[in-house]
Amino acid sequence: MKKPKYIPLTNYPQYPDTEMLVRARSVLDVLSTRRTIRDFSDRHVPREIIEACIGAAGTAPSGANHQPWHFVAISNPEIKRKIRVAAEAEEEAFYAGKAGTEWLEALSPLGTDTNKPFLETAPWLIAVFAQRRGGERVGQDKKNYYVTESVGIATGMLITALHSAGLGTLTHTPAPMNFLRGICGRPKSEKPFVLMVVGYPDKDAKVPEHALVKKSLGDISTFEE
Repeated sequence: MKKPKYIPLTNYPQYPDTEMLVRARSVLDVLSTRRTIRDFSDRHVPREIIEACIGAAGTAPSGANHQPWHFVAISNPEIKRKIRVAAEAEEEAFYAGKAGTEWLEALSPLGTDTNKPFLETAPWLIAVFAQRRGGERVGQDKKNYYVTESVGIATGMLITALHSAGLGTLTHTPAPMNFLRGICGRPKSEKPFVLMVVGYPDKDAKVPEHALVKKSLGDISTFEE
């Protein structure tokens, strides 16, 4: 077994408690304005912005540092069209009863349906894939660990980066999503995790009132001191 090699931790930011609180609350304020949107503008978003946000997501922690994710950023209209057609076909079955009554009732306040025009309107789609095998370097074929947890954290950081940059997002998860693997040319060892729709909100964009209902800090946390 290889002996671990350590290097000094440098350039780690340290702040007084008062500044830490200001910074933490600033992040809270920014993320409190985040909304899932379905009304997108076709306004151009430079590739460099998407690259920087994916780069931020790639700094996420992961099991054994294997970084078991791959991001496919799509702006090509023909590919977006293929994705929409395939996604809407899956959604037809979903809303026709495959989801079950309880799930459909839970979705009803959000007003979602089988029509997904945002998949073509938004300037970017980011397909996130979870890798069952890989390693800390490209080309390796090791078992990856805590894949779902790792990719979930990276996806959360991607949403945070995109929102911080001033972009709107939608986490789209048609079930199943295996069509993404073929359209994006990814190997069978990768599982589609989420399709992130990215762009500016349309000038007339609206969000469901139901989506503004958020649990309080007391509801979502317990402090044992």
